[in-house]
Parts: sequence; C-alpha cells; structure tokens
Amino acid sequence: MATIELRDLVKSFGGSNVVDEISLQIEAGEFLTLLGPSGCGKTTTLRMIAGFEQPTSGQIFLAGEPVAGVPAYRRNVNTVFQNYALFPHLTVGGNIEFGLKRQRVPQPARARRVADAVDMVQLAGLEDRLPTELSGGQQQRVALARALVNRPKVLLLDEPLGALDLKLRRAMQLELKALQRSVGITFIYVTHDQEEAMTMSDRVAVMKSGKLLQVGSVQDIYDRPTSRFVAGFIGEINFLTGVEVARSGHKAEISVAGVGTFTGYAREASPNGAPVTLAVRPERIRLSRESVGDNAVPVTIRNVVFRGSDLVLEATLANGGSMVAHHSRDQASSLPQPAIGESMFFTWRTDGSTILVE
Repeated sequence: MATIELRDLVKSFGGSNVVDEISLQIEAGEFLTLLGPSGCGKTTTLRMIAGFEQPTSGQIFLAGEPVAGVPAYRRNVNTVFQNYALFPHLTVGGNIEFGLKRQRVPQPARARRVADAVDMVQLAGLEDRLPTELSGGQQQRVALARALVNRPKVLLLDEPLGALDLKLRRAMQLELKALQRSVGITFIYVTHDQEEAMTMSDRVAVMKSGKLLQVGSVQDIYDRPTSRFVAGFIGEINFLTGVEVARSGHKAEISVAGVGTFTGYAREASPNGAPVTLAVRPERIRLSRESVGDNAVPVTIRNVVFRGSDLVLEATLANGGSMVAHHSRDQASSLPQPAIGESMFFTWRTDGSTILVE
C-alpha cells in the first residue's frame, strides 16, 4: 500500500487551477521530489498533503485512509520549512522536545528520544544552545530532528536547503539522503533545483503550470524525458527540430532542414507531418574529423572552454543553429584537438538521443 496517494487533486485560487488534476502514488520509504519552476504548484501540493490547505477537489490518502477534513496536527506527517521556524527562546533540546511535550510523552521517554534525535543529526554537545548561536546548517539539523523525533510516517520538506550557501547545501544534500535511508521513512521534497533533485531522489515528479508532466527515476527522467520542457529543465541538452521520416519500433528517423537526417529513441509515433524534436545530452556527443557512427552532424567550432573536470565545445550548425558537447578530461585527451573556426563533426549513438513529440 502506498504511504501517500493523490487522486485527481485540484487546488484553485481566484478561478485558476494552481494544482490541476494530479494523481500520484508515493511508496513507503521512498524519497520523492516534486520538481519544477516557481509557481508550478509543488509547494501547494505539499501544503495539501500536510493539511495546511484543503483541496478544491480530489482526494488525499495517508496509509490508505482518506484525510479530507483531518486537521494538520492530526495527520501523521511533519513538515520542515525553508526558514526552519525554530522557537528562538528555546534551546536546541527544547525545540526538539516541543512536539513530544504536546503529545504528553513521559519525561524519561522524551529524554531518550531527544538524545537519539540529537545523535542522529550530529548535534551532540549543542543541546543547550539557542538557535541564534547556531550556523545555518546546524539550524537545519535542529528542524529535521524536531520533525523526526515525532516518528511521522511522512516527512515533508519545502526547500529546506534554500537558505544555505552552495558548498553547505551540497554537503547537506548528501547528509539528508543518508539520514532518510537510516530512518527509513517516506520523504517528499520540494525544490526548483534540479541538482538537489538528482542528488537525493529515488523518483522525481516534474511539474509545470499545475500539471504533473513526468514521474520516474532520476535516470529515466534524465535519459528518457517525455517532453521538451522536462528535457530542458533537467540538465543541459541540445535540441534539433525536424519531421519524422521513418520508424522501426522505438527507433525513429527525423529530417532536420539544412542539417541532415538523424535517428533516436522514440516513445511514441508522431502525427504525420507534425514537427518532432531530437534531444541529445552534451556528454553523449563525441568530436570527430569524419562522419562516422549512427549520427553525425557537420559543425564549425565556435568556442572551446576548459572547466577543470571537462572540456566544453560550442559549435555552429549549417542552418545557423548551435550545439554543445562536453568531454571529460580523459575523453578529451583521446579525441581530436579542435581549433576555433575548424570544421568537424559531432557524433552520437542512436540510443544516446530521444525524439520528442510536441
């Protein structure tokens, strides 16, 4: 049984659907991320699960039970917010203990659970400090401990790392995923940061304008996007637009005006004559002085950028379009050394690109 199930969930404000008929099942122990740009409805969805907002229509189930009308404090979920919402007058221990006191957990049990939670988030020795005496990362750990000490079935996290600097945020991403694995409860995480989603998630649900566009593993979302928006939102990617001219199973061939004919993986057939887009990730492309392999497009090298771990090649196509290729340092050492203005080929395998129908 799914820990959380959303059925045809709708939330309207001022006559507009900010969440538009979302259906989704989230399994026990899963780390699922709602990913999308600002205003796509992901936080509103999280707030409805938490009980802070009521759906306009549709249903929410927690452990198989409908929660319509059940107030937030009676749902076995806890929420961690971006601003942490710590009580400034309470110590670290007092903040963590607060929910247990409201539940009237006996003092000896409270003390044990608080101590366990402090150890879990690596804050031992800081129990008597106030929030103002902590760093941003430490405050975030207190907020997590306060939520986890209540032993919820589901932990909801609304961009909890957004206030941290880049280095600390990346470190906390790994800590948060490790913590989720150790406690084994369901995490539902909201972010607009694709790197966060890819670092931590078991599955990602991509949203746009209140709609759920695609749900899948990080690898599936990255390698096999189902729409141009999803492909472009997650990671860097090249697009070539043309028309489908041949198909064999999931292999399709498209013709791109002024550039050539290419093959890629296609989930679905395109309507006759409708434009399609071939999407290929920069790291899938190889540089060559010859037209070899499944796909090869003639390019003129426009720029070569060394970024430490990889080499970025920017190129212009015959029709005026552009493409980008990324090579790791090891790959770059075995490939031709391009000069700016040189005519070469970008090549890639059929299974390294996806054809999108839009």
